[in-house]
This record gives sequence, structure tokens and C-alpha cells, in this order.
Amino acid sequence: MYEKEIEVKMQELPEDLRRDVLDYMEILSRKYKGRVAKAKKFKFDWEGGLSEIREKFTSVELQHKALDWR
Repeated sequence: MYEKEIEVKMQELPEDLRRDVLDYMEILSRKYKGRVAKAKKFKFDWEGGLSEIREKFTSVELQHKALDWR
């Protein structure tokens, strides 16, 4: 998408600044990969954790109780 513009701008820079640009691109790349790695899928390992009290409370009652606990 921006490859041609990047190439033109890189050619305009002195050699030492080109190295800086590449270093900065590497930093951004690592930062982005870190964000992607953190974005894991939500787990439902808690599912059924309150099944023993299913007969005692409705989900709405539990929501109200949770608000009281805050």
C-alpha cells in the first residue's frame, strides 16, 4: 500500500538515518506482535462453576447480588 512512498522517502535519507528507520520499524513490529500475542481468546473454564446453586437463585438474582458485593 505505502511501499512505493516508503521506498522514495528511504532513498532521500542519508545512510545512517536509513538504519534508524529500519530500527524503528523493527521496534514497531515487535510491539505489534506483542499486542497480538496478548489478545488471547476468552476462556470459559469458569462455566458451570455455580451449578450447585442453580436451584436456589436465578441469574438476575445473582447479578443483583454481585452488584451488592461491589
